[in-house]
Amino acid sequence: MDKISYIYNTEIGKFQIIEESGVIIGVNFNTDTNIREQESKLIRTTYLQIKEYLQEKRKEFDIPIKMYGTEFQKKVWKELQKIPYGETRSYKQIAENIGNSKACRAVGMANHNNPIAIIIPCHRVIGTNDKLVGYAGGIDIKQKLLNLEKN
Repeated sequence: MDKISYIYNTEIGKFQIIEESGVIIGVNFNTDTNIREQESKLIRTTYLQIKEYLQEKRKEFDIPIKMYGTEFQKKVWKELQKIPYGETRSYKQIAENIGNSKACRAVGMANHNNPIAIIIPCHRVIGTNDKLVGYAGGIDIKQKLLNLEKN
């Protein structure tokens, strides 16, 4: 499968959108320069939807995505997609929702490995006592995204 990607600078920093066979497989803050750089129509549409989200003009995405990961990770990522805009869940709540209340740390690792940031909203998962913990783009970006959604 031939992957293509394009890197954009936004108000929350630089991120890379990766497409493979007509679906988005990555929105990353850590860019991979080993992927051929090419801006496709789907990559551009994804960027424009993220831009609308960052400008508070969009609350949901309608982009075709494909998640690569373990079955457990995919289960977590699908659960993250159920968290409504402007709301948060704890790692414990996600673990309970997927039927494994003791899997809080594993949920945290699945979040850490989320390949499609923002669209799969791992920024909406927080620690107990509403503590912000971990985010691939950094805690400051996580806070910005959560603040954006509170408006």
